Amino acid sequence: MKIDGGMMGDLAQSGQQAAKLEALGYNGVVTAETAHDPFFPLLLAAQETKSIELTTSIAVAFSRTPMNLANIGHDLNSFSKGRFVLGLGSQIRPHITKRFSMPWSKPAARMREFISAMRAIWACWHEGTSLQFEGDFYTHSLMTPMFTPLDTQYGAPKVFLAAVGPLMTEVAGEVADGVIIHAFTTEKYLREVTLPAIDRGLAKAGRSRADFEISYPGFVVTGHTEEAFNANMAATRKQIAFYGSTPAYAPVLGVHGWGDLQPELNKLSKQGLWDDMANLITDDILNEFAVVGEPEAAVDVFKGRFSDVVDRTMGNFAGKDEDHSRALLARLNA
Repeated sequence: MKIDGGMMGDLAQSGQQAAKLEALGYNGVVTAETAHDPFFPLLLAAQETKSIELTTSIAVAFSRTPMNLANIGHDLNSFSKGRFVLGLGSQIRPHITKRFSMPWSKPAARMREFISAMRAIWACWHEGTSLQFEGDFYTHSLMTPMFTPLDTQYGAPKVFLAAVGPLMTEVAGEVADGVIIHAFTTEKYLREVTLPAIDRGLAKAGRSRADFEISYPGFVVTGHTEEAFNANMAATRKQIAFYGSTPAYAPVLGVHGWGDLQPELNKLSKQGLWDDMANLITDDILNEFAVVGEPEAAVDVFKGRFSDVVDRTMGNFAGKDEDHSRALLARLNA
């Protein structure tokens, strides 16, 4: 199982941070599109590392166009010598329409076409095919030599797609190289909903599971002191409650018979009662969503639950020092 480390904080420290994660034994570094651009840190990371993979987890697809992301993806993959993974997500309607002022409609169908359009652009650049992509949402039919990259020796980047619901998950299996499963996913939901949807998508594309990666940044509650453990547990309850308040994620609760919890969490979120929301996350719910235990035990429990289906993770497996972190990563990767 590959292990990714998150890069957060000061942009100026991104290169050093990535180099440290590489030295500790991480297989990849990931960035998220939250308060900052997700691509700039990976450019600096590429400059300071040699082998570690560089992934956006995630970049918002629908705030951009296929051509825009085809350019960014190509440049980062070329500069990193083939180590970039373009991890995309759809975001939700209010952010796309109100924050980015971009169109929203049929997210699964639009995402399928978005990735297919990027692949058509990359095929034009890397294989010399004519650019003639016409879809319901995107059309790309113009490419001249001036706008065609010449540094094509590393080809197109891999594309991962974040998904929760079965429709988007099926799209991932059909047109992406991997899926980024939301942390708000239990083992039961993963096995009963996510994996069958991936298989349907792979079957549509005539691909096998060997052609596809499953990334799951699951919740891990651990700590080296009682104080740190309890703080981590409290923070995780709040995070689970926050995600659980989102209507789109209600089916995850539903497979456990907790469907009534989602509207209750949603109501409290609109009132700003965040602590009250966390109090609704019982020990049973916490243990379904998170691996809970001492660091070594947490590694073993995570492997026991997911090693047969998850190819890479980004759980909280950091040790008390660098040597301990290396040992935990080696234990997880064994």
